[in-house]
Amino acid sequence: MLIHSASQLLTLAGGTQRGPAFGRLGLIEDGTVLLRDGQILDTGPSSALLAKYPHEERLDASGRAVLPGFVDPHTHLVFAGERAAEFEMRLQGKTYLEILAAGGGILSSVRATRAAAPPDLLAQTRARARTMLAHGTTTAEAKSGYGLDLDSELSQLDALLTLDEEGPLQIVPTFLGAHAVPPEHRAEPDGYVTRLCAEILPAMRDWWRQRAPSRPLPFVDVFCETGAFDLAQSRRILETARDLGFPLKIHADEFDNLGGADLAAQLGAVSADHLVKTSPADIAALAASRTAAVALPCTPFGLGHSEYTPARAIIEAGGLLALASDLNPGTAWCENMQFVIALACRYLRLAPAEALAAATINAAAAIGLDAQIGSLEPGKQADLVILCVPDYRHLAYRFGSNLVQTVIKRGKVIAV
Repeated sequence: MLIHSASQLLTLAGGTQRGPAFGRLGLIEDGTVLLRDGQILDTGPSSALLAKYPHEERLDASGRAVLPGFVDPHTHLVFAGERAAEFEMRLQGKTYLEILAAGGGILSSVRATRAAAPPDLLAQTRARARTMLAHGTTTAEAKSGYGLDLDSELSQLDALLTLDEEGPLQIVPTFLGAHAVPPEHRAEPDGYVTRLCAEILPAMRDWWRQRAPSRPLPFVDVFCETGAFDLAQSRRILETARDLGFPLKIHADEFDNLGGADLAAQLGAVSADHLVKTSPADIAALAASRTAAVALPCTPFGLGHSEYTPARAIIEAGGLLALASDLNPGTAWCENMQFVIALACRYLRLAPAEALAAATINAAAAIGLDAQIGSLEPGKQADLVILCVPDYRHLAYRFGSNLVQTVIKRGKVIAV
């Protein structure tokens, strides 16, 4: 299929983007992209490609911008229940950590998710996945972490694998057994860390190899934060996971600068996420590494906070900046990467081109898939969206509506 005559074809070609290269769009006016067998075969000006491939099926994109499908590299897609009452508590002045200490927050979702029957958990998660797809996300990382015991965590991973097998949304799973200390271990958090390292991680690896033998192992993540896991506990969990063969991620510096970003760089984690309180020294450590710095602007927005990821400092240091939604039931129930882009331009001070790069090619790097997705280049997977507007800058300029007209995943037009 030739998707031709796009007002703007944004290829994002040339690999991940840092420093002066950040925001390089590879923009072709009146552009065309050729898809074949689920991959991108060619891109270029419409006049050249229409003459070069006269017999291909055609899709006219006149007056519309065409760009890579969004990649959302940090979501908590699989959960049961909701936490609207906690939102009201925050409006009354309660902090996130106060709500967590009272048994709310993550632990509230843990109770609901543990109680959910697997078909119900799958149905709730499927509905959110379809909303993500309708808004242009074609690949999403998705974490467990609302079970905090082996059986419940495996149930969440099984739901994610099932949804990925169903498609069309491509799901990259992450194991987040270290999301919070479960209530039954509240008095002995180190005991839970020991159990994670000695029992749960090895058992999860064995289960994964039975359930998904052809897939690489999932990422292992840890919430390195006050009220969750301290730096020493986080290091122990991540080093154990690394030694078992798992790739790594980390939640770091959402509320306090504990050193999690520097730990991620030391251990070669694929990403460090949140990074609101990250120090200049830790920003420098990330910039000197291959670890992506993932900003989640929906989270401070959802919490009503005024402090966001210091994105410009990360960019100026040469860091690899990505954007994600942090879709979750407590602080950021948002399936829409278009809104993430709009927030990033306002509160992270990104240019629209920078925000788009952070939501596509750099976001793909934050899940280790930048060689396969995130840009429109020959040989890559044919994941793209056609907007209903002629200029990509509307993604940042407008908010609250869906500007995606057509979603294409692995070369197929998806009904959303």
